[in-house]
Amino acid sequence: MLDSHMKQYASFIFDSCNFSPETGKIFLNYSLDGEIRFTETLTLPHPPPTFDPSSPSFHAALRALHLCGGVSYYKTCLPKQIEVRTEGLTREQADFWNAVYENGLGEFFYRNDIDFRGLLQFPSVDSPPPTIESTIVKPKSGRVLIPLGGGKDSIVTAELLRKSGHDVTLLRMGAHPMIDAEVKALGLPVLTVERHLSPILFRLNAEGALNGHVPVSAYLSFLAVVIAEVYGFDTVVMSNERSANEGNVEYLGKKINHQWSKSLEAERMMQEYIRVGIDPLLQYFSLLRPLSEVAIAKIFAEFPQYFGCVTSCNANWKILSKPQSDARPRWCGHCPKCAFVFACLAAFLPKNAILEMFGADLFSSSDLLPLFRELLGVENFKPFECVGTADETKAAFLLIHDRGEFTDTPAMKMFLSDILPAIKNPKKLIEDARKPSNDHCIPVQFQKLLTDH
Repeated sequence: MLDSHMKQYASFIFDSCNFSPETGKIFLNYSLDGEIRFTETLTLPHPPPTFDPSSPSFHAALRALHLCGGVSYYKTCLPKQIEVRTEGLTREQADFWNAVYENGLGEFFYRNDIDFRGLLQFPSVDSPPPTIESTIVKPKSGRVLIPLGGGKDSIVTAELLRKSGHDVTLLRMGAHPMIDAEVKALGLPVLTVERHLSPILFRLNAEGALNGHVPVSAYLSFLAVVIAEVYGFDTVVMSNERSANEGNVEYLGKKINHQWSKSLEAERMMQEYIRVGIDPLLQYFSLLRPLSEVAIAKIFAEFPQYFGCVTSCNANWKILSKPQSDARPRWCGHCPKCAFVFACLAAFLPKNAILEMFGADLFSSSDLLPLFRELLGVENFKPFECVGTADETKAAFLLIHDRGEFTDTPAMKMFLSDILPAIKNPKKLIEDARKPSNDHCIPVQFQKLLTDH
């Protein structure tokens, strides 16, 4: 709940957004009642000579990033009124942003015990802005942009696209020694964007402002669309798997999903928003959508060159932490993400390779048993992390048991005594985890990348 000493504000205002081609800087400006002002700054690599800053598609992409970025500042005190001082939103656009904020802040609302029902009301105008579709004329470049997160998923996406002969460039937000090592191992071109949140945000948080999880994947998606417009990419390819579609817990009649902005629902909404309001020629989708986390881990296991540089542990990406040296452990060994990825990879890699990668045997830690029970779906609810479903975790344990290398560990003993007897058809559970889903929105020309693998 909001600190009682924190001042309340009536309105959250989207003031303005602009881009300086000379410096490569984007400025996203917001305020609370025009009194507390936030400026978020992003620094892009120098734009190419072919870039036209007056392009309607770029302008629309920048505006979408501005609207998405506001969530970090809006959540400080959840003003009842939202004011957009850039161009007005159509009813459809306002509905889209209502959904992004309400669903993307679901975990935030749950943890802060906030009744979100009817809270979000983005304003709309009666006369919609002119459609952007008829203004776009540009040649196809064939270039593909992949946001790089540091984990196994974006590596698999990059390798599948490279193997098929696509012209691939990576996008990363901020420099970090661990990402540097991964970029070097991939050997692909990379664009780095530096993001600086307004320091006023951290001051307000220290004073008791509301804080918590925001839909960062939505922000990264719209940043990638901005980059695509500036640097001439035809396609933005995300690395979100089907596991992200499943929520965590029910709250006030809504399924709260930590990964909502990575879900298929969000992907389809963003696809439509981009097609209608930004650039109908820009393709945006997730290549890994048909796959479970277990299936992605199986593909990743084929690329040993990344075992020493990959990390999915979010302890490395805390927004206030300074980049650490590469000597820092890549896996904390205590969080839900570490536990889940350890299980997925142990299903396909030899024990010695897993222990070398993680620096510890997480199955041997009795302290992690409650966490594994949550991941297996027999205690509490699925952790608020980017982890797979309970069935996927069970499938990973079954595959590990078949390998016979972790039989005497506390985690496997717990699985064999408490979980396995209740699994009616272990073989089907494994088959379901390995089988791709048909529920996705991958363009036809990219679907073959998964079926060929």
